[in-house]
Amino acid sequence: MSVMVLGTASHVGKSTIVAALCRALVNRGYRVAPFKSQNMSLNSFVTQDGCEIGIAQAMQAIAAKLEPDADMNPVLLKPKGGTVSQVVLLGHPYKDVAISAYYQETDYLLGIAVESANRLKAKYGHIVVEGAGGAAEVNLYSRDIANIRLATTLKIPIILVADIERGGVFASIYGTLQLLPPEVRELVMGIIINKFRGDPEIFSPGINIIENLTGVPVLGVIPYCDIPLPSEDSLSLGDKKEGPHPVRIAIIHHPHISNFTDFELLEQHAAVNYVTPGEPLEGYDCIIIPGTKNTVEDLMELHRSGGAGRITLARNAGIPIIGICGGYQMLGRELHDSGVESREGIYQGLGFLNGVTRFISYDKNTTQVRHHANPVPPILSGIGEVNGYEIHMGITDKGEDQEAFDNEGAVSADGLVIGTYMHGLLSNPPVIDALLSYLYEKKGEPFMQLKGMAAADPYNQLALHFEEHVDMKKVIEIFNFNKA
Repeated sequence: MSVMVLGTASHVGKSTIVAALCRALVNRGYRVAPFKSQNMSLNSFVTQDGCEIGIAQAMQAIAAKLEPDADMNPVLLKPKGGTVSQVVLLGHPYKDVAISAYYQETDYLLGIAVESANRLKAKYGHIVVEGAGGAAEVNLYSRDIANIRLATTLKIPIILVADIERGGVFASIYGTLQLLPPEVRELVMGIIINKFRGDPEIFSPGINIIENLTGVPVLGVIPYCDIPLPSEDSLSLGDKKEGPHPVRIAIIHHPHISNFTDFELLEQHAAVNYVTPGEPLEGYDCIIIPGTKNTVEDLMELHRSGGAGRITLARNAGIPIIGICGGYQMLGRELHDSGVESREGIYQGLGFLNGVTRFISYDKNTTQVRHHANPVPPILSGIGEVNGYEIHMGITDKGEDQEAFDNEGAVSADGLVIGTYMHGLLSNPPVIDALLSYLYEKKGEPFMQLKGMAAADPYNQLALHFEEHVDMKKVIEIFNFNKA
């Protein structure tokens, strides 16, 4: 038997619950695979065979000790602005559509998703399915392929997750259950209350009230935890706080920022702040221009807002500038768009590198990569081998610049401007060590390198936290998991 995890709202912690459940079951000897039929996120990951899926499903696959697979997230929506999103279908670009046109393909996309779910079940025996947003969006029921229509098709037991941190937990649980179609409501076999702060004993009467009101058992009340896991979408950016570190790094918060999970290891060791284009950049020791789903539009916003001028002032003051993917494209002299990425035209880049990028095809380069950094001081020379993945449209001719890595990227003559297509670059501890050693030394501060430090498995930490507060015996009993 498999299980579906639905939420009373967005951002209640469904992705984390699925990851925790996957690892907890795997640790008990069960074979499970994660699945989310439709995801909307600009944080994505590239599988070994070059398919693009949501970062959350990649995270959940790792939690299940599996290689990420396109079937785990067959439909990925990547917003481009307005009501238009790129649809990534089974790991590959399908088309750009307005939301009204997208809904006309509901039956087709649901069929694709169900086929993926069935393939995963055939291969692994069990799937742990994640819904999307709130389950009780009654105006969407006829076209909700992530929650209602999927649930009525798969007919598997459901856990409902609620976030107590935001308040209104009783109304959100009771209201959601009352609004679900009867054939879906009868599938709800358990409730998990997430992100609890305080003394759980005080909430014990609340559990009795919920169970009496709904007739559904509360499987657990999970306290808030701060285990470092990749963020799923831009809602998480609002939760980020600048840490108490001497080195300050500004990451440009594009309107269409993507894959900001690139920087979550960095956030643990430097004071990282996401800065809106045009905001002051004085006082920062490094500036990172991240990836974006719409390079041309976000570059134009940098120019319109005065952000480009502020970054230029920082560059002239000797502040290191790092561009990742779309940020790398912006660092060059020009971007030529044939109408594929945005509107047809030639756009001026920041001019810190000599590269010229051309958008001539709707196809993407999606691949996992491994490179050696070229020994260009003061930062790249201390790195060595790194790995990551590429997800981008456009081809960049680096011009006269030296390569930053073997056959990839570019670096300025003084080594302080680095551009690369590699997402995940700053998830490599040697890159963090090289960058922060340089920045900390400039501040006259010591930096304890990550090299040689044993990293705890965050998914085992997550599973232990989950099992401490959720009745796993009851979960296995209710959902009838069988060992392979």
